[in-house]
Amino acid sequence: MIIKGLQKFTLIDYPGKLACTIFTFGCNFRCPYCQNPELIIDDGKPSISEAWILNFLYERKGFLDGVCITGGEPTIQSRLLEFIKELKRLGYNVKVDTNGSNPNLIMQMLQNKLVDFIAMDVKAPLEKYREVVKTDIKEELIKESIKIIMDKAPEYEFRVTAVPSLINEEDLHKIGEMVKGAKKMYIQQFRTEKTLDKHFKSIKPFTKEKLLMFRDILKSYVNFCNVRGI
Repeated sequence: MIIKGLQKFTLIDYPGKLACTIFTFGCNFRCPYCQNPELIIDDGKPSISEAWILNFLYERKGFLDGVCITGGEPTIQSRLLEFIKELKRLGYNVKVDTNGSNPNLIMQMLQNKLVDFIAMDVKAPLEKYREVVKTDIKEELIKESIKIIMDKAPEYEFRVTAVPSLINEEDLHKIGEMVKGAKKMYIQQFRTEKTLDKHFKSIKPFTKEKLLMFRDILKSYVNFCNVRGI
């Protein structure tokens, strides 16, 4: 595991849990609006060892009850399953944030009861995926991950970041069809403070009213939908 960051306490990243958040390095996508470019392109800061993280979590037993693993993209880490097994031995609930590009690993995590909550980012309608993530993704992998998560995850949510020039009303309907019947979906406001592609810092985010309209579109496809970041 290449770990580049640790937020020692959060009430936001893992709903309903007192948690910490672990940030893994590296991603197989290159979304231009990415809010964590330092986790995509190495900024030279040293990694944090698995042993240090596990010792921290051992000392926090009884105070923290959840661990969120995010990135970057955690599922590209070769030791992810082994690391989560250590977290489970310590008694923690585990949430993994993913872009859905590795359905086989998602299935393994769920079959082995290693993950309690999965949050998957849905980047775009399938026909626009490569345009948005700037890489040669096989769209079928995204469909497969959505199905696995909806069928097998104990808790889950899907998320879409609303970025002007990349997402529109028609896209929201198509995304709704992709996750039709899902328990939870969140629309996330696009932030300009820090982006992988610096040109995206000059893009004006959608208004609150537009995001609420997007929410209402998705409400007709999923059981629950709300907006974050407004």
